[in-house]
Amino acid sequence: MIEERRRSVAVRVGDVTVGGDAPIIVQSMTNTDTANVEATAQQVSALAGAGSELVRITVDREEAAKAVPYIRDRLAVMGVSVPLVGDFHYIGHKLLEEFPACAEALDKYRINPGNVGFREKRDRQFGAMIEMAMRYDKPVRIGVNWGSLDQELLADLMDKNASIAVPKSAAVVMRDALVASAINSAQRAEEIGLTRDRIILSCKVSEVQNLIAVYRDLSTAGDYALHLGLTEAGMGSKGIVASTAAMAVLLQEGIGDTIRVSLTPEPGGDRTQEVIVAQEMLQTMGLRSFAPLVTACPGCGRTTSTVFQELAQTIQVFLRDRMPLWRERYPEAANLNIAVMGCIVNGPGESRFADVGISLPGTGELPSAPVFVDGEKHVTLRGENIAEEFQNIVEKYVVDRFGKSDIASSETSAHTPNAAQ
Repeated sequence: MIEERRRSVAVRVGDVTVGGDAPIIVQSMTNTDTANVEATAQQVSALAGAGSELVRITVDREEAAKAVPYIRDRLAVMGVSVPLVGDFHYIGHKLLEEFPACAEALDKYRINPGNVGFREKRDRQFGAMIEMAMRYDKPVRIGVNWGSLDQELLADLMDKNASIAVPKSAAVVMRDALVASAINSAQRAEEIGLTRDRIILSCKVSEVQNLIAVYRDLSTAGDYALHLGLTEAGMGSKGIVASTAAMAVLLQEGIGDTIRVSLTPEPGGDRTQEVIVAQEMLQTMGLRSFAPLVTACPGCGRTTSTVFQELAQTIQVFLRDRMPLWRERYPEAANLNIAVMGCIVNGPGESRFADVGISLPGTGELPSAPVFVDGEKHVTLRGENIAEEFQNIVEKYVVDRFGKSDIASSETSAHTPNAAQ
């Protein structure tokens, strides 16, 4: 059973709330050159369309900083209002100071305390970025990363560790340094004047057990809102499995307010995959609902035909394509369970448990496919158009089940005295 959600301070990012009583937010990041306004705006739009509720863009040089307000303008023309997060490293203080339109257009700044500056410049440049966030009333994510950890802090902790009777392992000291960097930086930001409801923390590593250990420590060190993510998770199934294995444990323990699945895309691959994986992680854990889930059998010797596989894929794509419209008209449709089964063994039973289910014929079975609606047999489909006919049944089910409440609500309003006043 999922533990009670850790209480954190709510942080407002544009029109999205992270932490507090808000649902766990899904976010992602573009991999375009931010200086290319059109390419970046198109990818931001695609990510937002897939369900990313925050989108981060790289702001690494003058050309990128100059482009940010134009990206915001282009998105407005496209009807996309997703909050934009600026990812700053090394010269973020200069870019925010020299390009005020960029500082204003962004909804949040990401600061990495490990490379905001070195030695005597560190505090000054970190402070400058915090002051810019205060000037433009922007929240900040203080994002520590093991690959760019403050080496002076790590060396200091290593020296102190070496002097104790029973030293900790190097891995534990590194985790301590990550947490210390995040908490010390947050406290410094508060000393400057940034309030806690404008601060989000993250401590990212690329190894599952270390991520779990770090965030357990971080979650007890304060009530800051926390961003979860396994950095450099990898490509394909490895990245999906590693990210899910790490974050699912933390989410199960009530830790985390916003997540990103950092997948390495396949060459020419779709960046939106990381959004879908994050959504499905939250939904399969019962934490949020984004789109109807499809239950489908894995196939066996009884299902030598690929018909049920093709139908399951077709239905999954259909549901995701329809969900943006349904989200506006029938938001409860996100909770539906659709079953596409491949033979008589478990097919009818699983289909009855679903809101709408179909049991396709297996090897040697009659060429017919019974459809079940709310546990009752509804119709038997045959022929070449099973996929289209099943989609129509699902569409009608959504309208009939959830459209009635809309109609009833509008009729009640229409007949309520002074309803139009």
